[in-house]
Amino acid sequence: MKLWAMKLCDLLGPRFALRTFCMLASLTAVMPSAYSHPAQASASAQPQTATTKTAATPTPSPTRADILLGGYGPYRANNDLLYYHLDVRVDPEKKFISGKNTIRFRMLKDDTRIQIDLHPSLNVDKILLGTDSLKYDREFSAVFIDFPRTIEKGHIYTIVFYYSGTPLELGWDRGDKKSLGGGIGFNKDASGHDWINTVCEGVGSSTWWPSKDQWRDEAENMDISVAIPNSLVDVSNGKFQGKTDLGDGFTRWDWHVHYPINNYDVSLNIGNYAHFSDRLGDLRLDFYVLPENIDKAKNQFAQVKGMLEAYQHYLGEYPFKKDGYKLIEAPMTGMEHQSAVTYGNHFENGYLGRDWTGVGISPKFDFIIVHESAHEWFGNAITAADHSDMWIHEAWATYLESLYVEYWWGKADGIKYVNGYKPKVKNDLPIVAERGVNATPPVDQYFKGVLFINTLRSIVNDDDRWWKLLHDFYQHFKYKNIMTEDVVAYFNQQAGMDLTPIFNQYLRRTAIPTLELKFDVPAGTVAYRWKVDEPGFAMPVRVGRRNSWQVIEATTEWRLMNTPLKKDEFEVATDLYYVDVVKQ
Repeated sequence: MKLWAMKLCDLLGPRFALRTFCMLASLTAVMPSAYSHPAQASASAQPQTATTKTAATPTPSPTRADILLGGYGPYRANNDLLYYHLDVRVDPEKKFISGKNTIRFRMLKDDTRIQIDLHPSLNVDKILLGTDSLKYDREFSAVFIDFPRTIEKGHIYTIVFYYSGTPLELGWDRGDKKSLGGGIGFNKDASGHDWINTVCEGVGSSTWWPSKDQWRDEAENMDISVAIPNSLVDVSNGKFQGKTDLGDGFTRWDWHVHYPINNYDVSLNIGNYAHFSDRLGDLRLDFYVLPENIDKAKNQFAQVKGMLEAYQHYLGEYPFKKDGYKLIEAPMTGMEHQSAVTYGNHFENGYLGRDWTGVGISPKFDFIIVHESAHEWFGNAITAADHSDMWIHEAWATYLESLYVEYWWGKADGIKYVNGYKPKVKNDLPIVAERGVNATPPVDQYFKGVLFINTLRSIVNDDDRWWKLLHDFYQHFKYKNIMTEDVVAYFNQQAGMDLTPIFNQYLRRTAIPTLELKFDVPAGTVAYRWKVDEPGFAMPVRVGRRNSWQVIEATTEWRLMNTPLKKDEFEVATDLYYVDVVKQ
């Protein structure tokens, strides 16, 4: 997920801003680019102890618009999305978009209405079922489409949704400069050429095209056709099918997506692009950058092969092989658009040249290439079914960063890299947010989330078993939309442990576990227990001396162990478990 480099609390209106972006206000620096990764957080942020909490901003109650966009209501749940063909014409001079989306779906129950979504800033021109024009009602972004007769369970239907208008732009309104949070940016490159890109995670795909704008249901495959001025190039998702000169100063670029794709991943990247390509085995790699940056890109993008090698080692082959892997320069730090990852990290290592985790490892690699591409596995191949469970994207993609480090520089550096995220954790809100209201979880979904996954590895306490569990977890849920409960159930079954209270404490509570220790030096003993909020919590942890750890099975009840170590000699492996420790 990428967040825009502006005063984020001013974006998108009061509820969305407070819920989604104010969590980053203390971390986010204003940048000259149009948007930014949550890594926009200042690298110089003051370290916090593990239990430091930041006062949470009260979350406003969901609005009707939130519920319509975020909920899986009856007119979404009554159908199964099968296919899109998005066919649009983009006029950069007028900042205008027009076209149609062909939508194919299977009915899951008899009904006479379905919900498709389009932002109120855009016009519904007409909606056709065959040659019949369908009636519709609009409420906020929801378009309720009515059919003249019952559409039946098990039958497949195709509608064509025509639309047009001037979409809200990323960041600011065209007129009075009020914050709006659209999904498309109309920019110019340094040479004066049009440079247009879409980013709509959070605000929704419906900000620029008509779609079933939710996360639970995905089109099984998709075609994308984009007509733009002849001098420009469009790079979208999927495999390039060719281009057609339309004879009116515009050329249509056609792309085919072979795999399921979530709505916010669908993207346009329009500009004066130069192209070069490579291969990793039989996987095609395509790169699109501004002409003046092609030499820098060829040097920096050489890291892509090493990134793919690392992720394929742990998880299996790149999930969108038929579509290939693309990396596209854009006026933002980055975004994980499926098979069309966007990049704006200035062709340098670290994050915008900074040591992102502050432990001397980030400068060894290009953070945006490594993080955004990790989402091809977690976020794109595996997708959360609701915004509330976005940690499935962000925590796991952040964990893959550490696996990339471990693959190339060893386990010690991988663990060191993960622990570099501790100062960024806020512990102010649960990682799993409210469901059905388009709620975005707090920034802790990245940093606390990755520290939790590292803790999970230590609980398993067998790397060979952990690697198999990680690989099989990904393979089991590949091309599926899942919830936190699915993750928990899988790990419980495969690890042979009841990990539910551990998941709940880290994901659904704000505080992390505190290991309380009471020393009786004359008796040579230490009493220990977990202080937590979650009933039934029990978690093993390594204690003692670093080179000869002892695993204790701690619960919320006091237990006793013998130790020759004094209080200041007795250590807890806090680099392997994200916990706090209190010694008495």
